[in-house]
Amino acid sequence: MSDKMYQPLSLLYRWIQENNELVNKCKQRGGGDALSPDQNKPHLRWCSSEFHKLLKKIQGIPPLADYLQLELTVVYNVCLCSTAQSQFSEAELLLTQATERVLQMTGDAPVASDPPVFWRTVINSVGDTALNPCVLYLLCLQWAIWLSTCQLKIIQECQDELFSVFETLSTGVWDEGRSELREKSSDIPLLVMDPRRLIELLQICTIIAQGAESLSEGRSSEALSGLQTASSLPAPRTLIAYTHLLSGSCLAHMSCPQMALQCYRKALETDSRCVCALYQSMLIYRQLGNTQAEIQGLRLLHSTLMLPFATEPALADTRLLSPSLLLRSQSLSSLLSVPSALSVLHNLALKCVHHGRVSDGVEYYLDLLAVLHSEDQHGVHAEGPPLPSLPELYLQAGAALLMARRPADCMALCDEVITTTLELLPEKVVLAEPEEKCEAETRALCAEGDDRVAMLLWAGAAYLLQGHCHTQLKDWKQAVTHYTRCFNLLVKARFKKGSFQPQIPSADMVGKQGTDLCILQKLKGLSLAGRGISFTQTDQLREALRDLQLSMQAFPGVYLCTYRNPSLALCWTPRSCAAEYRNLVLHCQPREKQKKYTHINY
Repeated sequence: MSDKMYQPLSLLYRWIQENNELVNKCKQRGGGDALSPDQNKPHLRWCSSEFHKLLKKIQGIPPLADYLQLELTVVYNVCLCSTAQSQFSEAELLLTQATERVLQMTGDAPVASDPPVFWRTVINSVGDTALNPCVLYLLCLQWAIWLSTCQLKIIQECQDELFSVFETLSTGVWDEGRSELREKSSDIPLLVMDPRRLIELLQICTIIAQGAESLSEGRSSEALSGLQTASSLPAPRTLIAYTHLLSGSCLAHMSCPQMALQCYRKALETDSRCVCALYQSMLIYRQLGNTQAEIQGLRLLHSTLMLPFATEPALADTRLLSPSLLLRSQSLSSLLSVPSALSVLHNLALKCVHHGRVSDGVEYYLDLLAVLHSEDQHGVHAEGPPLPSLPELYLQAGAALLMARRPADCMALCDEVITTTLELLPEKVVLAEPEEKCEAETRALCAEGDDRVAMLLWAGAAYLLQGHCHTQLKDWKQAVTHYTRCFNLLVKARFKKGSFQPQIPSADMVGKQGTDLCILQKLKGLSLAGRGISFTQTDQLREALRDLQLSMQAFPGVYLCTYRNPSLALCWTPRSCAAEYRNLVLHCQPREKQKKYTHINY
C-alpha cells in the first residue's frame, strides 16, 4: 500500500527534476554570452523539443492538482521557447489545451472562444488555489502572443484581466515564499523566465505599440499621455528612448516643434543609438527652415548610421523575448524607419549644393560615388529608399563640380554617362502622353520605352554640361560643338498623344512640370541658349540671335546659364528677352554693333 502511495510522488519528483535540469541548461547556455537570436535558434529548438517530450509524459495521466501545477509550469516553459522562435500558432494551441485541462479538473464546462470571457472563466475557476499563479503565467504568454501578432484590439478588450495580472505579479507578495523555496528546495518546478520581468516588458511594449497606433490614426494627444507615463516605468533604456521618441512625434503632429526637439534630445540621452531621434530632429529643423542645423543633423545622422552597431545586449531574464519580437506593428515600423546611410549622404550633398556649400557638396557626391562603386564590387546593396540611378548621380555630381569651377572633372563624369548610354540609343525615341496608362500586357514595352527616354535625357544633359564646361573655360568653339551635339540628340525624340502619329514636340505640348517632355524641352532651350551665347563670343551674331529666339520657342521662360557664370540661372521670358539680350550680349560688343541691334523687340 505504501509503495502505491509513494510511486506517484516519486514520478512527480522525477518530472520536476527533469524540468529543472532543462531550465538550468537553457539559462546556462544564454547566461553570459549575449547570444544573438540567430545564434540562439539551435539551442531554443533543442529546449523546445525537450520540454515537449516532458509535457507529453505529464499529459499522459489525468489532470490532478499536483501534476497540473507542474504541467502548467512546463507549458509556460515550452510556450516561451516557441514564442521566442515566432511559433505563435503552436504556442497558442498549447495554451488552449492547458487551460481546457484546468477547466476539466475544476469541473467547469468549456466556454466560448471569446478571449475576455474565456480567460475570465479560467481565472475564476481556479480561485485562490495553488493553480492561480500558474494560470496568470499562461495569460502573460497569451498577452505576449497577442502583442507579437499585433492584435491590439484583443489586448484592449482584455484590459481589465491584464491589469489585474500586472497588479498581482508586480507586487510579488504571493511569490516571495515561492522564490525562497526555489532556492532552498529542488521540489519546486523552475521557470525559464521570471514572470515579473515578463510583465514589465509587456506593459511598456504594449503602451508603445498602442501609442504608435493612436499616432498613426491622428489621436496624438491620447497617445502622448500614455507614452509620458510609460517613460517612468522600469524597462530597458531602448524602450524608454522609444517612449521619448514617440512623444516627440506626437508633439510634432500637434505643431509643437520645440517641445518635440526636447523629447528627441531625451531619447538620445537615454539611448545614444536611437538614430530615429536624430532623423526626426533633422526633419524638424527642415520644417523650421534652419538650414545650418539641418545640414549638421544630416552629417551626424550619416556618421551614426556608418557605425557598426553591436547586437542589443542581453538583459537579465528577458533575453528570450526581445523587445523587437514584441514590437512588430506596421505603424511603429513606419515611425521608426530611417533612410539608409547612402540616401542620407545623397541628401546631404544636395542640401549643401543648393545652399551655397558647393565644395562640401562636391566632396559628399564623390564619397557617394566611391561607396556605390565599392559596394557594386562586393555585391552589397543599400537598404531603404532607392537612390537616383547612377547616371543621374553622375550628372548631379558633374553639375556640382562645374559650380565648384572644376570643369575637367565635370567633363570626365559626363564622358562616363555618354559612353554608357549613347551606344544603346535607337535612331528615334517616342515619348508617350503622361496621362496614358500602360496595360498589363504592354507594361514591359512601356518600361523599355521609359528606359530609352531616360538614356536620351541623360546623354543630352551630359552634352549640355560639357558645353557649360567649355563655356567656363572660354573655349567657345568646343562649347558650340557640345551644345550642338546635345540639340541634335534631343531632336530624335517624337511625342505621341493618344492615337495620333508621333510628332516633333513643341512648347505648347508641355503639360505638367517635371515630365519627360518638359525636361526634354528645357534641355533643348538650354542647349540653344548656350550655343547662342557662345556664338556672340565668336562674333556670329546672326546665328546667336537665331538660337536665342529658338530657345524661347522651345521652352518659354527657359533658365539660361550665361557665359559669365554657367552655374547662374537667369529667367528668360518673352517680354524680358530683348532686355536680357542687350544686357548680356550687346554689353560685350563694340558700340557700333550695339546700335545695330538696339531696335530688336519681341
